[in-house]
Amino acid sequence: MTPSESTARVRTTYREALRMALREALQRDERVFLMGEDVARYGGSYAVSKGLFEEFGEERIRDTPLSESAFVGAGIGAAMAGMRPIVEIMTVNFSLLALDQIVNNAATLRHMSGGQISIPLVIRMATGGGRQLAAQHSHSLEGWYAHIPGLRVLAPATLEDARGMLWSALEDPDPVIIFEHALLYNLEGELPADAGAVDIDLAAVRRAGDDVTLIAYGGSLGKTMQAAERLAQAGIGAEVIDLRTLRPLDTGTILASVRKTHRAVVVDEGWKSVGLSAEISARIMEGALYELDAPVARVCSREVPIPYAKHMEEAALPQTADIVAAAHGTLHRA
Repeated sequence: MTPSESTARVRTTYREALRMALREALQRDERVFLMGEDVARYGGSYAVSKGLFEEFGEERIRDTPLSESAFVGAGIGAAMAGMRPIVEIMTVNFSLLALDQIVNNAATLRHMSGGQISIPLVIRMATGGGRQLAAQHSHSLEGWYAHIPGLRVLAPATLEDARGMLWSALEDPDPVIIFEHALLYNLEGELPADAGAVDIDLAAVRRAGDDVTLIAYGGSLGKTMQAAERLAQAGIGAEVIDLRTLRPLDTGTILASVRKTHRAVVVDEGWKSVGLSAEISARIMEGALYELDAPVARVCSREVPIPYAKHMEEAALPQTADIVAAAHGTLHRA
């Protein structure tokens, strides 16, 4: 490969990056197959698997009945038997119908078998609000799954991570849940032509800064980057941390940034009570309390079911202006 080829970039979308990852996985390992509601002939509820049924056939791209418990359970059984299943759940709200399978079976079987049984299962699901789909299709429940030992939880927020996290997840001997924020599917950008697997252990510093640390993941990263730009126009240098992996959290990257900036704002589309933002805030307090010049601030969804009406939904979800205000608040508390 020539230098120009290795640095070539292609214009694509988050949805297409996910499809690239699925296609590569299916090509590389005959044990890999995709299953879920409408993933085959219809091409997936978000068109991520469009065209894969025609390319790989019904043995590798499998439509399932409308029973999350049944097809997640089938995925667990296939993983136990040596396959590498990728299970797609239409939305995080529907994953609660498979909570017993995920929490009581997939997450525990290695422990319960004394290390004899591995569950190399990947579960993909859409998450998040902002699409006027009301309370049964719009919540961010990543924190529920990040609470469970035995699971790895990923939240790709960029094209590179959408393209590269799947293969890394498939190489993990334990179950991995990948949360894809539904507002990201149409995200456009450039991707290196040779993009491949990425590290799923570490958070990423998406923007450097010295005055305040903004911590986000998934669908909130874009708003957080916009907030950092607005803060920069006011002469405030915001460092943006993309968590990328929600379990296990990369506490080291978070603390290193906070020790530099001495202030932190955690952005989480989940609810504030007993959520991911509370866990991250606690880890900062435990690991860098005497480095802080202000209390850790949190920007989360309002403590209500996500509304349907557009203006109410926008008011319920974290917005760029909320992040900017929270960052200013930490500076004024100094």
